[in-house]
Amino acid sequence: QVRLLESGGGSVPAGGSLRLSCTASLDTFSYYCMAWFRQVPGKGREGVAQVTNWGETTYAPSVKGRFTISEDSSQRTLYLKMDGLKPEDTAMYYCAYRQNSVLCLNPDQPNYWGQGTQVTVSS
Repeated sequence: QVRLLESGGGSVPAGGSLRLSCTASLDTFSYYCMAWFRQVPGKGREGVAQVTNWGETTYAPSVKGRFTISEDSSQRTLYLKMDGLKPEDTAMYYCAYRQNSVLCLNPDQPNYWGQGTQVTVSS
């Protein structure tokens, strides 16, 4: 069983920064992929960034160069550093996990999801 708990959301003005954290409770920490998704009301969940357990990262074009995904495997914690935030980044952000795979940026791929943390960017 995998449990994911996000934190770090909040309200910031445009151009500001936030760092989201996701603490994972796992039986083992072997071959996996972890990702951040976001969702606004009335729209589907969008993949933002993913990282594999050997550190390879992938970003959605809309956040590349502004967001940085990282992981502290010793703490079993996933991070998303968000700089240069824009009003269109406003969404609920979710942490996700998929075991035994290098791909988890499609909403159909993760096996486990966190409860989400709200990010609001004002113009």
